[in-house]
Amino acid sequence: MMEAFVVAEQTVVNAKGDGPALDVSGAEGRIFLLTLAITNMIEQESLDVSIHGSADGTTWDAKPVAAFPQRFYREEIPLLLNLTARPEVKFIRAHWEVGRWGRGSETPMFEFCVTLREVPQEILAEAAGRVRTS
Repeated sequence: MMEAFVVAEQTVVNAKGDGPALDVSGAEGRIFLLTLAITNMIEQESLDVSIHGSADGTTWDAKPVAAFPQRFYREEIPLLLNLTARPEVKFIRAHWEVGRWGRGSETPMFEFCVTLREVPQEILAEAAGRVRTS
């Protein structure tokens, strides 16, 4: 079962950027649980994090394969990433944008990470069985 950081722990950002490429081609399944954990921030700012896919780890799709809702506070947000319909996607990476308004410094600051955990096939099979019997 694959577990990895899409964005490393304690990553501090104050401008838009991209994380490193993560090879997901070796995963047994194509469904993952992503978790965005915001551990520090300042007031009156926003964070947008999206996940982009690539076949080769070099050329990235302009349209994200998944995106977290815009966030403003310290919290953990789960998101399911289903790549079963996208067999060409072998790599993923995070892209983030930050915004700031109001008083004080105009420079935003977020400390966050994004984790990836493969959803085990037996959980998917069990869930599918429950859906069919309902």
